[in-house]
Amino acid sequence: MRNALWVSCYAIAMAAVESAVVVYLRALHTGAAPLSVLQYQLPAHLLAIEVAREAATLVMLIAVAAVASRNAWEGLLYFALAFGLWDIFYYVWLWVFIGWPPSLFTWDVLFLIPVPWLAPVLAPLIVSLCLVAGALWLLSRSALRLSRISWVLAIVGSVIVLLSFTVDYRYALTRADPPRFRWEIFWPGIVIGVGGVVWGSRRRVFPP
Repeated sequence: MRNALWVSCYAIAMAAVESAVVVYLRALHTGAAPLSVLQYQLPAHLLAIEVAREAATLVMLIAVAAVASRNAWEGLLYFALAFGLWDIFYYVWLWVFIGWPPSLFTWDVLFLIPVPWLAPVLAPLIVSLCLVAGALWLLSRSALRLSRISWVLAIVGSVIVLLSFTVDYRYALTRADPPRFRWEIFWPGIVIGVGGVVWGSRRRVFPP
């Protein structure tokens, strides 16, 4: 698990850099949630840079996962580990730096690609905790693989969760909070995705 430790250190440190950027943006602009991250108060050319920065963040997480892994399966798990820790500690560092978010139910713009993702902070933290726990569990069992049905359920669950984040994206364009988060979409996605992984991994074991 030595590689997992270094990937984790990378993700936590990268989250500090990411949150520092947000602190700098907040120091230059002010706005109401979910525009607290200020993407839609930036000039158009800076907004384009912000989108490019998010894409670069994904490339960095993929790159460290690729370096740490021996095969595509491990690469996926290391990416899930890095992404989950990066997302969790992004909010941890923001709270340390500026005391934000004041609540786990505070709205935030999570991502901009391909449309704005909106949710209370609690929702992405739940997803990230699932990613970290699942990645560490599967990395500790090198002979364990997911069945086809498990892959299908994991993908379907992920799509449903992403739908809960993006279905109300137009509110970000009007600089307003959605009236409520779609928990009725989010939780079935979590249950299907996590349940599929647990069920499939318990049934399929191959030699390393």
